[in-house]
Amino acid sequence: MMRAVNAGLKTVKFFPAEQSGGVAFLKALAPVLPLSFMPTGGVNTKNLMDYLSFDRITACGGTWMVKKDLIEGECWDEITAICKDAVKTMLGFELRHVGVNCTSEAEAEKTARAFAAVFGMEYRPGNSSVFAGTALECMKEPYLGEHGHIAIGVNSVDRAVYHLGLQGVEFDESTRKTNAKGRTSAIYLKETFGGFAVHLVQK
Repeated sequence: MMRAVNAGLKTVKFFPAEQSGGVAFLKALAPVLPLSFMPTGGVNTKNLMDYLSFDRITACGGTWMVKKDLIEGECWDEITAICKDAVKTMLGFELRHVGVNCTSEAEAEKTARAFAAVFGMEYRPGNSSVFAGTALECMKEPYLGEHGHIAIGVNSVDRAVYHLGLQGVEFDESTRKTNAKGRTSAIYLKETFGGFAVHLVQK
């Protein structure tokens, strides 16, 4: 690794990852080595996010997706299913909240209080919206989407944007928000669904 740094490399393959100490070993090295890593060896669907949650991991690889016996047996459907499961795990899509466009601050407060009272949710006022629990956001004035927006949580917004972009999904760059490290924390899709705008948010 020191030779890689001295040669000016930025990313190295880390193999065999699990047998060499796994993500804990990489985290121990990170403060003194300006490298990103691509772990392989012992990586699988169960520990994939342990690696990918560390911001110095560029990507992961593993033969668990394309085992020799599956290739020799031409089990393409099974290989495809395993790969899809790995991608699904990497993305981690889940519904986070629904934002309802209200016409005024008073309407937003009234709507959120009603939900909070009926369903025993916590009433949580904010600057531009009011939440009832964590799943309902009442906007104090209309924002994107005819009816409001739907927030989809993801393990990595940047990875999700790249993956969805390969499928032709387009994003509204004017809505991109980044964190202190320059990574995307939220961004809206250009397309709306049933009158609702959709944005990805970092879990």
